[in-house]
Amino acid sequence: MPVVPLLDVNKGRGSKEQLFVATIKEAPEATQLQLAKAVYGKATPANLQALQKLQSRVRVKLLNQLYFLDHTDPRHLISRRYELECLDLLHKVSVLYAERDFRLAERLLLRCLRQAEEGEFTQYVVLAARMLRNLYVERRQPILYKKISKVLQKAQQQLAWEDEAEQVQADTQLVGNNTVAARRMLLTTLPGQIAQLETLHRRAHSFTSYNMLYRVRMLYEELQGQFVAMIRIAAAAARDLQAGKLNARRFDLRYNHFVTIYAYLRSRQPVRGLQLAEEYIRDFHPSSSNWFYFQEHHLLLALHAGRYELAQQLLDTVAKNSAFVGQREAALQRWDLYRSYTNFVLPAPRVQSARQRQVAQQMLLLPEYSRDKRGHNVAILVLQLLYFLRERNLEPVLLRLERLRKYQQRHLTEASTLRSRLFLRLLQVIVEKNFDPKKAAERGQGLFQQLRDTPPPGEAFAEVEIIPYENLWGIVLELLREGPPVAVA
Repeated sequence: MPVVPLLDVNKGRGSKEQLFVATIKEAPEATQLQLAKAVYGKATPANLQALQKLQSRVRVKLLNQLYFLDHTDPRHLISRRYELECLDLLHKVSVLYAERDFRLAERLLLRCLRQAEEGEFTQYVVLAARMLRNLYVERRQPILYKKISKVLQKAQQQLAWEDEAEQVQADTQLVGNNTVAARRMLLTTLPGQIAQLETLHRRAHSFTSYNMLYRVRMLYEELQGQFVAMIRIAAAAARDLQAGKLNARRFDLRYNHFVTIYAYLRSRQPVRGLQLAEEYIRDFHPSSSNWFYFQEHHLLLALHAGRYELAQQLLDTVAKNSAFVGQREAALQRWDLYRSYTNFVLPAPRVQSARQRQVAQQMLLLPEYSRDKRGHNVAILVLQLLYFLRERNLEPVLLRLERLRKYQQRHLTEASTLRSRLFLRLLQVIVEKNFDPKKAAERGQGLFQQLRDTPPPGEAFAEVEIIPYENLWGIVLELLREGPPVAVA
């Protein structure tokens, strides 16, 4: 009896393979010993060896099921379905060609070529044209051979330009995700790279060359802090798409949505950004990593707009997503930090969950500076300070203020970090005025006005403001009105 290459995971536990999958679904963190006991009854050496073979069979069958995934959901990357159609046709043609069925292979190749051209997938135009050229050689059809050879030559030249554009974009993106110093250096080289991409786009005049140029332009405006320009560029691209000037099979509207709400957040327009976020979220599939990135900024917009109850609802929605635990550790820690801020500004619940208590304790123990918390170090120390101000515990308050002072001296020396420096100077005022809220407000009035007048810096320099510094200063003064911190015996 032939082995079925697929696995029906919805048919209960009729076989060892189905039992294994069901066990994994119920207990994702199960050890090999636990799995062996669940599947075979005992965790003997022989059963552990059998489990390894079982895992291998299940893995192969689950990979086979990738061929049958539905990619038509518009909340996924729009180009995915069209690209996979091309790949599917090329795979079938490869089999037919090997079986010497040239007539059917030609029909499928012509169809693949047409779809690749409509989707501007130049790499698949090249593959389909090359296979057609070889097929016409086999069938001794010189006229068709010459015709497809011209198509192939043109596509190969265009692909070379696109490859060069993709290399430039990849280089800039890699540096853009690097250290603050590297991003600052990138700012000096980006104009030249943009000019190079403009030249390549004029030559190729394809969606790929356009997209590489578009994304690098966005990065440049982002690093400079030109967030209103980002909104304008994204809006122009959306209009071009609607007017049919951009390939609807390729343009990722979700990326446009993301950069738009991000720019509204950074340009201090959270109310408008929040309105758009609640509309745009419908275009993101909850299983994708893009959904989580979008929801991070959705949450920050709610916090910046003072919609703390909505922020709590968003946090709960994110935590209930079954894909939440699969995020990178750094992302999970960011969500913990956002939740800690949200819990702080909301009325304290009568009973905290064990998870809430654990997260709160972890936040209080984080070091004053950590490279993997880049952009969030000030936010972490300020959260710790707020907590001990509410507890009216003088010694840890003074300790966090000293850590913030040292952090400012070591890491916030550039002109672009002015907002963070102004806020930290405001925090030092509360010590100078012996934690008197009225005197601190009066003494800090000039600094506060300067803070309000200072726009957010570019992404190359930014410390993330989970709650705007202006609002945090109000929270600090309110905590002091409830009573100053005192030394605890």
